[in-house]
Amino acid sequence: MDNSLTESLSYNPDIKVSSKQVFGIKSDLRVPAFSKKSSLVPKIDKDYFFDNDTTISILTGFSQNKRVLIQGYHGTGKTTHIEQIAARLNWPCIRINLDSHITRGDLVGKDIITIKKNKQITEYKDGMLPWAIKRPTALVFDEYDAGKPEVMFVIQRILESDGKFTLLDNNEIITPHPAFRLFATSNTIGQSDNLGIYHGTNQINQGQMDRWNIVSVLNYLSPETEAKIVINKTKISQNKIAVEKIKLMIALAGLVRKGFVQGDLTTVLSPRTIINWAENYKLFNDLIFSFKVSFLNKCDETEKPIVAEYFQRVFNIDLPESEINNLKKK
Repeated sequence: MDNSLTESLSYNPDIKVSSKQVFGIKSDLRVPAFSKKSSLVPKIDKDYFFDNDTTISILTGFSQNKRVLIQGYHGTGKTTHIEQIAARLNWPCIRINLDSHITRGDLVGKDIITIKKNKQITEYKDGMLPWAIKRPTALVFDEYDAGKPEVMFVIQRILESDGKFTLLDNNEIITPHPAFRLFATSNTIGQSDNLGIYHGTNQINQGQMDRWNIVSVLNYLSPETEAKIVINKTKISQNKIAVEKIKLMIALAGLVRKGFVQGDLTTVLSPRTIINWAENYKLFNDLIFSFKVSFLNKCDETEKPIVAEYFQRVFNIDLPESEINNLKKK
């Protein structure tokens, strides 16, 4: 792996790959890719499932330099989708989570104090945004709808595909690298959170939303696809009893996700959590204990009776009262 690849201004895609062969989707796009891999290329997950519409949207972003926003509920794999496509294109990729701690200085840059030749001097250091713009990288903004207003207006400058980034703090005008790409993921679609599911999300300026060339919606996997992925991950395809248990775990996840969308629950049973549950079940050989340590302990005390009802409905097993009535004891 060569770190210098991300530093080279002449480093550009030098091959093209077939989207049908590489990603298994219906459309056979010819997508630019890199023949060499740098340290910023994500690791490939061989069991990853590529949603057709979302994959086409992301690949168009890479091939045509379009700004792509992926919206969907927690646990649908929005960011992972972008990363796994980048991994197969050998495209360097970095993520920035736009949580409440990210400031304008973090993105744009700021003055820092350094010691040179035994003297204390002030130097300007690029933030992540100008650093990424100058390089062949796919920049992904996670939790895009949670960004602060002052941060969002900085991002708006680079949403024009051919637009230059004016760095007023350093009197510099940056021309984006030809292989720079911009993506974002969000739980809402820029209208804030009317259902009360995602606290902390904000309304996004409509002028900024209009600058995203492609907006794709990613839903949860079908039960059949999700079961296949979990079975492959846990390597239990030969154990018929365990396979049936996994199918029931996914049925329970469907009920939990429906309750989450309706606002009855604040914690969702994501595909990642199901894999953890399946692996813990394989380890402890105890369905209830593995469910407890994988998911139930993450739930709010007031919501555990709802989860217990879902569990009983799917597995026809009552969770112990001691696990769901801790709030009453307190």
